[in-house]
Amino acid sequence: MWPSKAMNQTLRPQYHFRKSPQGLLAWDVRRLVKLSATLPVHQVAVATIAELNEVHWYGHDTAAPTCASIVEHCSLILAADLSYPIILDEQARVMDGMHRVCKALMQGLTHVSAVRFPVDPAPDYVNREPDTLPYE
Repeated sequence: MWPSKAMNQTLRPQYHFRKSPQGLLAWDVRRLVKLSATLPVHQVAVATIAELNEVHWYGHDTAAPTCASIVEHCSLILAADLSYPIILDEQARVMDGMHRVCKALMQGLTHVSAVRFPVDPAPDYVNREPDTLPYE
């Protein structure tokens, strides 16, 4: 079990997106944190995180890797708290925590704490554009 309550109190509204035949799926990360709170924490090798070598933060909408957006992600990486585990789906894909994975990589760490859903929770939104979701 991990301290998801403390994380949820400071977590900015954000979503995990995944393309599907039904359209874009979106999970509210705050809900993922709550749902994963009782999952066991284990160590995952940073080198096994596939998203490190894929387009991750861009490609779901009109967001582009501009210098300003990269700086924003760098700021989030620097502020990331490695004491919280990343959240993986049933296929070991990152649902939350890429800024923490990037921070671990930048610091030369070989492993990061993680929790993993044995079965993926249902998405919160189906076929909704990211800019139409609530961010309050």
